[in-house]
Amino acid sequence: MLIYIARRFIALFLTLVVASAVIFTVLEILPGDPAEVILGTQARPDTLAALRTKLGLNEPAPVRYAEWIGGMVHGDLGTSYTYSVPVSELVGQRIWVSIPLAVLALLLSTLIAIPVGVIAATNRNKPLDFGIMGLSQFGIALPNFWFGLLLVYVFATGLRWLPSGGFPGWSAGIWPAFRALILPAVALALPQAAILARVTRSALLDVLGEDYIRTARAKGLTQRATIWRHGVRNALIPVLTILGLQFSFLIAGTVIIENVFYLPGLGRLVFQAIAQRDLMVVKSVVLLIVAAVVVITFLVDIAYAIADPRLKVRR
Repeated sequence: MLIYIARRFIALFLTLVVASAVIFTVLEILPGDPAEVILGTQARPDTLAALRTKLGLNEPAPVRYAEWIGGMVHGDLGTSYTYSVPVSELVGQRIWVSIPLAVLALLLSTLIAIPVGVIAATNRNKPLDFGIMGLSQFGIALPNFWFGLLLVYVFATGLRWLPSGGFPGWSAGIWPAFRALILPAVALALPQAAILARVTRSALLDVLGEDYIRTARAKGLTQRATIWRHGVRNALIPVLTILGLQFSFLIAGTVIIENVFYLPGLGRLVFQAIAQRDLMVVKSVVLLIVAAVVVITFLVDIAYAIADPRLKVRR
């Protein structure tokens, strides 16, 4: 087990190193000068040069990369070019929107997908199964930002049940803040629920063919009790794996949804920083999101190996 964990940890470390290098390189080759964006195109050359020196933009790229990574290791995310405040402060303000949004979306996805997947599996090759699988395929193909706009049109503009965007802050109260997250959470959750429902159906169908399921039925258990006590419990291993990966995706997926609903989260912060050429914010926040995805994937792999020891032998 320790060897397996060590291998996964080395893979995690190498992934973060490669990701940081790619992020830094991509931002380096993008056109545009952050100093010129801040001061304007009419700024004097000596003023631009002074600002580049202050921001450290005149240093060689390898030096700036080393300084950035060194700061990240010590918890220093750098200073925003645009706001002149530590990036960690901006992240601390925005993360309390992005994390609750991702958690709520994951909860909705799970509550929808597992019962739907079980219903589809227990009605295999019947009209209900075909209907559920058809809808799930449509949900997978549906872009979440388009679905978000549709939700706004129906529930905010038409019915006026929920706000169309914005976030009042948690200081305004739990319910007003929660209402602002409902539509974006649904927009994030339903495409993921479609994927999870198909995985649940497939995993449960594999389990229902096992000998212990037939034994349970032979002992007199009802079909409902057999499915939920023995079938679903044993089919949850691959489902839990997908849940862990989906949480990672939901954190990264907030970049688009937060801009659709004007939520002041990490995703909108990255979008605004890109528009303002605030490279320090972009590369630090993107690397944090990548690190969150990689760490969650690592934890899922470890949990999966604990739940199914056969993986330690195969990998």
